[in-house]
Amino acid sequence: MDKKKDTSRETKPSFWQLIVSVLGAAFGVQSSKAQQRDFQQKSPAVYIVGGIIFGVLFVLAIAMIVKVVLSSAGA
Repeated sequence: MDKKKDTSRETKPSFWQLIVSVLGAAFGVQSSKAQQRDFQQKSPAVYIVGGIIFGVLFVLAIAMIVKVVLSSAGA
């Protein structure tokens, strides 16, 4: 039984699980089941990298939206 727990800790989250976890962290809403799954991971590296990528993409998206709005306003 302990081996089963150890192997579940070693498996990395799927791409979609990572996306949902990062978005949940960004918006502050996440199910307790997903939170427990995330905290059972051995290393937080995938979540840190995912969060950094999300942060960069979010800032770039906001900058592009502001640029489009300002250019359409004639500024």
